[in-house]
Amino acid sequence: MQVRDMGYKLKTKSAVKKRFFVNANGHIKRGQAGKRHLATDKSRQRIRRLGKAATVTGQIRKNILAMLRR
Repeated sequence: MQVRDMGYKLKTKSAVKKRFFVNANGHIKRGQAGKRHLATDKSRQRIRRLGKAATVTGQIRKNILAMLRR
């Protein structure tokens, strides 16, 4: 009987897990910066827009998927 070396399980990066989420289509969503404070200089429309999630694209998307182990 032969024993196979399984190695170890790769863990996901906790920081990435907390900041990004993958929806059913496979798109990666992220929150936007700039809404927490110093909002008096920003328009209401801009603050509303900053509340929505943005989509991650390009090479950064590949890097994030690798860190999420997908």
